[in-house]
Amino acid sequence: MSKGLLVVVSGPSGAGKGTICKELLDRNPNINLSVSTTTRKPRNGELEGINYFFKERNTFEEMIDDDEFLEHAEVYGNYYGTPRSYAMDKINKGEDILLEIDIQGALQVKEKYPDGVFIFILPPSLKELKNRIIGRGSETEESLITRYGAAKAEMEFAFKYDYGVVNDTVEKATEKVEAILLAEKSRISRIKDIIKNIEEE
Repeated sequence: MSKGLLVVVSGPSGAGKGTICKELLDRNPNINLSVSTTTRKPRNGELEGINYFFKERNTFEEMIDDDEFLEHAEVYGNYYGTPRSYAMDKINKGEDILLEIDIQGALQVKEKYPDGVFIFILPPSLKELKNRIIGRGSETEESLITRYGAAKAEMEFAFKYDYGVVNDTVEKATEKVEAILLAEKSRISRIKDIIKNIEEE
């Protein structure tokens, strides 16, 4: 049996990576969204093992020391991380795992699991990126400038990824991601066991 894929999707704010990931999951029930571990308290309706794995701070820090995360970060006083065991269990069962994470986290994952498929979502243009950020209607003039500047800087990291997908429309972009995953599943390095079985027969 072939291993599943670890699919890592990142991109600058406003590029639409979240929308593409949602569409990808809706269209492909065989792809699992990775469940993160966090030290923050559960919100109403959040379930253990479905939304997050909730841990005490000292437990999370022990997990860091034991190298139990593919990536982790501290955000606003709480830890968040991708548990290695959860992802690897799915992958070893032949299931695909999707991580929608920021660039810093993606680069950590690439260091620990270079066999992953790293996809960077790009806007059609910087002008369109700016329009999308404005379109959210949640930015002040100052925060818009900051967010736009950060997004422009993040674009430079695209060269550290395996693939770049321009999000002109969600449907087209999702189809490109699906084509990438289909091609990755046919890599010789991923289907060695299948080839051996064919030879033996």
